[in-house]
Amino acid sequence: MIAIIDYGVGNLFSLKSSFAAIGQEAVVTSDPAVIRSADRLILPGVGAFGDAAKKLADSGMADVVRREAAQGKPLMGICLGMQLLFDKSYEYGEHEGLGLIHGSVRPIAEVIDPELKIPHIGWNALIMKKPSALYKYLADGDCVYFVHSYYAADCEASTTATAEYSAELTASVESGNVYGCQFHPEKSGEVGLKILKAFCEIENI
Repeated sequence: MIAIIDYGVGNLFSLKSSFAAIGQEAVVTSDPAVIRSADRLILPGVGAFGDAAKKLADSGMADVVRREAAQGKPLMGICLGMQLLFDKSYEYGEHEGLGLIHGSVRPIAEVIDPELKIPHIGWNALIMKKPSALYKYLADGDCVYFVHSYYAADCEASTTATAEYSAELTASVESGNVYGCQFHPEKSGEVGLKILKAFCEIENI
């Protein structure tokens, strides 16, 4: 069973529907006992980093996520959920993240062509950087759907794919049993379903 962590931020029910489409049981929950009993965890998120980090901490979910990840349970952060995995963010100030993947979250405005629109919205091809269990059913150049104004930086060691938006922006990361996708698998059609299917096949380490 997959637990989609509900801490008041995220595209929860479309994620649940995507797992149902590949025949996987997923529950939306804020119950630590359910999260502990799950085989895999999804950390979703939309909105601003600081607000989401506060809600995660205030709900008690931050400590639960850290403990479950430390025990080797597969964890995937999606969009803002991926950014929360990092050490810190510089979105409207400086905010501490979960510290599960080393690096920081910074404005894409610092690195992209100033004439390009922000947020970065739309379909982009994945540029594979290293093998990842999430991509076992994908090929280099498969397209996924992005919506973001900030990106993960200083994380080359964990970066598994990037996407081109006048600069190469981090598309996904991986460190041990912790995975992150800046894009939305649940909005990425068949390619996204293949990623979720691959995630469901990752074993607890």
